[in-house]
Amino acid sequence: MASQVEIAQRVVEAILSQKLAPGERLGEQDLANMFGVSRTLVREALMQLQARGFVEVRSRKGWYVVEPSIAEARDAFAARRAVETGLLRNAPLDNAGRPLQAVIRRLRGHIADEQKAIEEADAPTRAFLLADFHVCLAECLGHKLLAGMLRDLTARTMLVAALYQSTHDARASCADHAEIVDALEAGDTERAIELMLQHIGQVEDALGKSVSTATDALEKLRATLAPLVKPSARAH
Repeated sequence: MASQVEIAQRVVEAILSQKLAPGERLGEQDLANMFGVSRTLVREALMQLQARGFVEVRSRKGWYVVEPSIAEARDAFAARRAVETGLLRNAPLDNAGRPLQAVIRRLRGHIADEQKAIEEADAPTRAFLLADFHVCLAECLGHKLLAGMLRDLTARTMLVAALYQSTHDARASCADHAEIVDALEAGDTERAIELMLQHIGQVEDALGKSVSTATDALEKLRATLAPLVKPSARAH
């Protein structure tokens, strides 16, 4: 039997791999049957996810994956910038002033897994690994609390990317990750920070183009359906 924490974790992992889409319904009974638990336990897991901002309950309709607003999207990206640059700036160093080789090896192994998923066109695994790189970075640098925070933040940005159809390419993300690790290995922390900021910015910019297009379409529809301004009655 799955625990409340395990159910919540599976839902977040499904969001990270883009298997769960924004606005998708999560039936309590379906989840209870799937995990072999009571609806009460499922409800507790969903309430935990609600508190973390991943699901919402709609009156008389049930539980749904959230559909983040543009403001919430921008806030998540801003939080990621603050957390991830802080992680890099405080990376543990060896006697030569470079990140520990064990850290570099693990990060390079993660990037190799990303590349494999890309080559094999394994979309769910690819999406999960590209998002999980940032969590892996926090874990490698010894920040378990921040790793959990980054898991939530990256999951939120994945929902945003799915909702607004981000145009950022998977190969570009993987290449960005490799450059960041190269800079870390060379002991160039400032360069690694610069690359991380560029990477997050490019992901957000790719989203921004889609948001702009969607906004333009909405404005066009509003203009099309706007009520006609009737001419004032002519004096006879």
